[in-house]
Amino acid sequence: MMIFVKEGKEAVFHQFEDLAIPILNDYRGKLIYRIRPTKETYISFEEELPYEIHFISFESEKDFIDFSKDARRTAFLHLKKDAIKYTFLVKGTEV
Repeated sequence: MMIFVKEGKEAVFHQFEDLAIPILNDYRGKLIYRIRPTKETYISFEEELPYEIHFISFESEKDFIDFSKDARRTAFLHLKKDAIKYTFLVKGTEV
């Protein structure tokens, strides 16, 4: 998932992540990689650069959906809405 944060809202985004990431474990999810790349680390690009890139894994689609609907997570979704301009989710399968 590529995450595009609104300028000046980085601290709010970090607050959201500090609350959301621990909940992953309750739904058999794990954060494999959390990357905050700099412009210098890109070889080429044509679009806006993401603030962070997350590689997240869940045991099943249901686990992901249940995580998304978790009451603790939804209680602080206002932080996400305040901080995140948009996300780009890439869904993959293990090969």
